[in-house]
Amino acid sequence: MNQTVRVRFAPSPTGYLHVGGLRTALYNYLFARKHGGKFVLRIEDTDQSRKVEGAVENLIDTLTWIGLDYDEGPVKDGPFGPYFQSERLSLYRTHVQELLLNGEAYRCFCTAERLEEARRNQLAVKESGAYDRTCRDIPPAESDRRAGEGEQHVVRMKVPLEGEIEFEDVIRGTVIIPTNVLDDQVLIKSDGFPTYHLAVVVDDYRMGITHVIRGEEWLPSTPKHLLLYKYFGWRLPVFAHLPLLLNPDRSKLSKRQGDVAVEDFRRKGYLKEAMVNFAAFLGWNPGDEREVFTMEQLIREFSLERVGKSGAIFNIAKLNWYNQQHLKTKSADELVDLVRPLFEAAGFQAIDCSYLGKIVGLLKERVTTLPEFVSASGYFFHDPDTVDEKGKRKYLTDDVIGHLDTFASRLEAAPDFTPHSIENALRSLSEELHISAGRLIHPTRLAVTGTTAGPGLFELMEALGKETVVRRMKSVKQFV
Repeated sequence: MNQTVRVRFAPSPTGYLHVGGLRTALYNYLFARKHGGKFVLRIEDTDQSRKVEGAVENLIDTLTWIGLDYDEGPVKDGPFGPYFQSERLSLYRTHVQELLLNGEAYRCFCTAERLEEARRNQLAVKESGAYDRTCRDIPPAESDRRAGEGEQHVVRMKVPLEGEIEFEDVIRGTVIIPTNVLDDQVLIKSDGFPTYHLAVVVDDYRMGITHVIRGEEWLPSTPKHLLLYKYFGWRLPVFAHLPLLLNPDRSKLSKRQGDVAVEDFRRKGYLKEAMVNFAAFLGWNPGDEREVFTMEQLIREFSLERVGKSGAIFNIAKLNWYNQQHLKTKSADELVDLVRPLFEAAGFQAIDCSYLGKIVGLLKERVTTLPEFVSASGYFFHDPDTVDEKGKRKYLTDDVIGHLDTFASRLEAAPDFTPHSIENALRSLSEELHISAGRLIHPTRLAVTGTTAGPGLFELMEALGKETVVRRMKSVKQFV
């Protein structure tokens, strides 16, 4: 690419960052980093009625946590600021005046009541309900006079009544939309604030954005944006509209359908690496069987040409799988840093990091999210106060309890207490008793942990320590 790539992520501050927003931000970030470009964060806050206090701070915190480090934006001023649209109002007014002077926009003085009545009449005869262009042909002098007298109005763009708008989309190919399906879009609202459609075009051009990578929901609006580029005489950016995110039943994913905010998944203990990997595959794939990627690998591999057109399925089971894969790649030290605050919050104080490292090393193949390390670790800190009922009936017979007592005595007397020596002692005893090793393994696990499943038994016993293991095995009879 000859020019420096500049892309932007431009959310509205209306709440937490949605998974769909993460996917859009990620694709822009990957594209910028791959091509040595700039990733810009712009806050589209022109609709002040929907603004949520603290949303911008949460957004920046989430992007920082996930690893999407923007180059320009709030708190990181650059040459094209300010990066809040509410601080760029004079710029939009200047540009809309240009459109008015050139006859490519007009003031609309219709009241809300008049617009609603016109809409009802249109729907009654099965027309679209779009604005009926009543004010489109008001002479400029009359329009100027009425505006000068303070009559409330909006400014609308003049859309050609006939013809087609054609453009190339990197993902969708050639898109053709007839102009007669477009309404005369409001550009400046009666409160003086711009609508998205004016602000996005002005800002993308003034900020030097070369590639507009955004969700499919903006595809129907793109012809209006192209007209504005034409009216201003500006060079077009490259457009790429990402596929919709869908539920497994192929309905559109919505914030109203439960936890789809990145903050929710972060709070539930999902790794940022898993969230990135999962979001990357919501529409993109590398063209082969690989599925597990780091951020660095995604930057090398990503291309818009490999983003599909059809809706991407949001499957929580797949996110769980990605989280498991990335948990497995973490070292014990990394996991200790991640889970120690969770253990402390659960009441486990003054935890020895070396001991915690052994625990997470044993459990990381068996958990899905970080809090599960805590919920699965009770027997590492406390003697079981009960045992699995089904396991008790199956394994804790009178003769087996005697075998466990013998096994405990031998472990207590043994000079070594390693997984290898523990296993040798168990198999030696099972041979003496002429029973299978399993006849001792399952009851031993039940006595030591109170459960019938878990990580490797001999490694688990070593982590617990000889004294704890022997005590629990000798006291298991209390549960029978």
